[in-house]
Amino acid sequence: MIIASAGHVDHGKTTLLQALTGINADRLPEEKKRGMTIDLGYAYWPQPDGSSIGFIDVPGHEKFLANMLAGIGGIDHALLAVACDDGVMAQTREHLAILQLTGQPALTVALTKADRVDPARIAQVEADIRQLTADMGWPTVALFVTSAPDGRGIEALRDHLRQLPARPHLTRHRFRLAIDRAFTVKGAGLVVTGTALSGDVRVGDTLWLTGAATPMRVRGLHAQNQNTDHAWAGQRIALNISGDAEKADISRGDWLLSERPPAPTERAIVQLQCHVPLQQWQPLHIHHAASHITGRVSLLEGDLAELVLDTPLLLADNDRLVLRDISARQTLAGARVVLLDAPRRGKRQPAFLAWLSALADARNDALALGLHLQRGAISQSAFSWARQLAPAGMAALVDDVPGLIRAGDRLLSDALAGVWREKLLAVLARYHEQHDDQPGPGRERLRRMALPAEDEGLVLALIEQMRQQGLLESRQGWLHLPGHEPGFSREQLALWQVVAPRFADEPWWVRDVARETGQDEQVVRQLLRNAAQQGFITAIVKDRYYRQDRIIEFADLIRALDPERGATTAADFRDRLGVGRKLAIQILEYFDRIGFTRRRGNDHLLRDSALFRRQ
Repeated sequence: MIIASAGHVDHGKTTLLQALTGINADRLPEEKKRGMTIDLGYAYWPQPDGSSIGFIDVPGHEKFLANMLAGIGGIDHALLAVACDDGVMAQTREHLAILQLTGQPALTVALTKADRVDPARIAQVEADIRQLTADMGWPTVALFVTSAPDGRGIEALRDHLRQLPARPHLTRHRFRLAIDRAFTVKGAGLVVTGTALSGDVRVGDTLWLTGAATPMRVRGLHAQNQNTDHAWAGQRIALNISGDAEKADISRGDWLLSERPPAPTERAIVQLQCHVPLQQWQPLHIHHAASHITGRVSLLEGDLAELVLDTPLLLADNDRLVLRDISARQTLAGARVVLLDAPRRGKRQPAFLAWLSALADARNDALALGLHLQRGAISQSAFSWARQLAPAGMAALVDDVPGLIRAGDRLLSDALAGVWREKLLAVLARYHEQHDDQPGPGRERLRRMALPAEDEGLVLALIEQMRQQGLLESRQGWLHLPGHEPGFSREQLALWQVVAPRFADEPWWVRDVARETGQDEQVVRQLLRNAAQQGFITAIVKDRYYRQDRIIEFADLIRALDPERGATTAADFRDRLGVGRKLAIQILEYFDRIGFTRRRGNDHLLRDSALFRRQ
């Protein structure tokens, strides 16, 4: 469990943690000299069962608030210190506001320095803080009156903290850790620390280090200040890593990730929770995990807005951000990521805004996937990154959705596939009306005619599914509706009856057929193309055709030679089928082009034996 301490400067947070754990969380010499926490401090409290409760001591002074914001990602609970002599102060309210805007973790209040005031003052401060926390969304809080010098309330607070339940963490998701410290240890090497936001990690794993943009191997792990070989989300983790990076290559805000990430996000749609109304295109300080950048806000509708980032961030869906004014004096709002890489146009269209609103309310991966599939084909890799799903988690999610069309990385819902099917069938029916003498278009041409702007792989996968379901039929690679019987026109049929006997055994060139029959060459070219579409003949090179059953005979020879010799050559055609070498080469090159064989030197190896089977 991780507990963040919060509170106004000099309200005794660090002293309280030392009384609870015996550890002084001020780790920097400057902090000890000045008597205030200026960076993140850490303390660990071992428990009898072998577990450990981790404390992050975040700075309270206004100048160091950015460091406080870096420390609250991934915490389970917050411990707010309020000094009885001062009472509620500016940073008390500021820290509560930030906690409220970053997920509103469970809250415990410790009234410190109770030895300095009388009971009436304690009662007044207690009433003030209970009213403030209730107003900010914590209707009830556990409150303890403490004094570190004499131990008052310390043991009761310890008992309470021991019994706190940890929040559920995304242990089935990708490992993701925001780095807030990097240092070297003699004899061990490079060490980085942070709080894991999701997933788990083991010694020996390879993680991607952003910033340095390189893979790093995990040599050792400490979780909650204890040596371990396995750590997971919600723990404070130190990782001893090795690879092509040094301490100087690492900055606070870099990430350790289970996989190499996509390009960082420059624009994101967020759901706002405002303490102060924001203005259109207002410049802001933006805090995310251990990162701090600037950007602007574009208000959309209701609590939806777009953040335009001056420096791209590695965001994921549901990540929390804190927005402060550009002078860094006031916390204005919190933001929860709804959509990464927002579209450049159309964001204010009513239909898109309604979809965004539904997406903002979709609090689990299955609902989010369904909404994304409503809008069109999606990328599995992009969705799994956005939701931080590990490969097994993404596969399980996809398997639960019936009727998905899949092509490589892309997914298409059955509902949208139905719309595409209707369009493909309508276009094909219109094609038959306009070209009743032709068998139909090929797959690629049908895709270009019906759905030119959609993902090529998905359209082709859908066409194949339709063929298997009997919605479409294929003849020699030409697609047509069931029952469609192409044929020659009356004039073509008469000419084909004259031409067909010439293809009894030998191949013919278009120009030779035209000369023999006294027909225009273009008329003959169209006739033979039509005959090829109907499966009577096949063009082995442009304008040179062979009877189809002769092509099947050649294919049978290649199939027969495959187990015997593992390959076919032009000499085999010459010797066994009695065709010249030049013609044999043309035939074999035709088989190579269509994927029946592949060439290796002078040999042609069988590649797809299912082609050219006799019907």
